Amino acid sequence: QLVESGGGSVQTGGSLRLSCSAIGEGFGRYCMAWFRQAPGKEREGVAAILVGRFSYYSESVKGRFTISPDNAKNTVYLDMNNLSPEDTAMYYCAADLGWMSPGRSLTDGAYNSWGRGTQVTVS
Repeated sequence: QLVESGGGSVQTGGSLRLSCSAIGEGFGRYCMAWFRQAPGKEREGVAAILVGRFSYYSESVKGRFTISPDNAKNTVYLDMNNLSPEDTAMYYCAADLGWMSPGRSLTDGAYNSWGRGTQVTVS
């Protein structure tokens, strides 16, 4: 079970930190990712971290967003900086147990578990 938090409204140029808490054991063996979906658009993978070590980002957020795990807390964070209105979306946490190829890490079909999402609005 995945539970996201930390969404909200922020002005352009601002920052937010999203959290995804996972219930279960073996957190460090999971691949975790953040996806987002804006109204009328397809879901987009923005950041992933594979088995707690290898991180990948979409071009649209590279250099602005950082994904990081806290294995002791079974939590993965998404730090978002220099936000723009184009970042407005519902953000979802996703997880899958075990290794996956980096090329699939931002593909939603690669993940079996999903949270309900947290809204981020940038104005």
